[in-house]
Amino acid sequence: MPQLSEKGKIMPASPIRKLVPYADAAKKRGVKVYHLNIGQPDIVTPQCALDAVKAYDGKVIEYSHSAGNLSYRKGLTEYYKSIGINITEDEIIVTNGGSEAITIAMMACLNPGDEIIIPEPFYTNYNSFALQAGVKVVPIKTTIANDFALPSIEDFEKIINPRTKAIMICNPNNPTGYLYSAAELETLRQIVLKYDLFLFADEVYREFCYDGNSHISCMTLKGLENNVVLMDSVSKRYSMCGVRVGAIISHNKELINAALRFGQARLCPPFYGQLAAEAALKTPKDYFDGVYNEYIARRDYMVKALNEIPGVYCPKPKGAFYTVVKLPIDDSERFARWLLEEFQYENKTVMVAPAAGFYSTKGCGLDEVRIAYVLKIDDLKEAIKCLAEALKVYPGRK
Repeated sequence: MPQLSEKGKIMPASPIRKLVPYADAAKKRGVKVYHLNIGQPDIVTPQCALDAVKAYDGKVIEYSHSAGNLSYRKGLTEYYKSIGINITEDEIIVTNGGSEAITIAMMACLNPGDEIIIPEPFYTNYNSFALQAGVKVVPIKTTIANDFALPSIEDFEKIINPRTKAIMICNPNNPTGYLYSAAELETLRQIVLKYDLFLFADEVYREFCYDGNSHISCMTLKGLENNVVLMDSVSKRYSMCGVRVGAIISHNKELINAALRFGQARLCPPFYGQLAAEAALKTPKDYFDGVYNEYIARRDYMVKALNEIPGVYCPKPKGAFYTVVKLPIDDSERFARWLLEEFQYENKTVMVAPAAGFYSTKGCGLDEVRIAYVLKIDDLKEAIKCLAEALKVYPGRK
């Protein structure tokens, strides 16, 4: 039998999705599963986007420009201008979701063997994207003890070496919900300038910032015009995860030209996805106001309810719709599987994402899970009630 590639052998399974067979089996047994494991909002997609897809009456579904439809890219420049980011349509490459944006950015900016520093815990698929590009992820640890704040300049400088070519952040953060402050972004600006690094900024959750806190884009940091690579997506902004439309944005012309060549290799971004995404640019403000208020209510309920469970600590996320929660358990992956295979309360159970999969450092996150508060409050109440009952009887409780 022919052997797989080394990449094929070591490509990690998603900790968010690899427990799906156990959830499917639980459902077949008649158990209701509350999905707190994945960032799939139950918020309705804007009607203008749905209508645009339904109304399309063309006779041919054509290739688009490899950089994306010009009309959509022009529309995006107006959207970004409204949030203080001044770009032109030729500084945007539309991609097949934010995932492709990150993969192309890594391949365009980094050589095999180069290193990228990422505060951990981080979105688990960053590991997979780096593996595909032959890039080494170097984690810099943040902790739940201070709600996952950015490490100091000194901590970064301890791990910077000649192979270091980039730093990557997700702001607001998945999986922690942390929102970086102006002072923390200034720290990053100084490091990037001093060592002439790329700064990869995954900002797909910028609309979800709470308690009067504002999002500051890395694209607005002075002196980093050729260093910052913004990765974006419509998935969460408009609750359109399935359309698979993202973007790479940068003032760095060489990078954009290289990204376009990668884009030509995959021909073009999705036709219907761009149709929906362009129409979604017309989403009225009251849609976002409603979404904001809904997530505030969900977050506040979840944080209070979780922290009332003995032995549980849940930070109060400032953004996105995730939090990493510390539980009195021995192993989060064992616990997550046990919830689906062996536990039920009133014929219900919960699916969570083991936090160990969001760390690159082995042994971290064993007593933590990521929870996505993407369910309506009535479902959140039932889910957290199940979780509380599970912790009472889990055999690996600490």
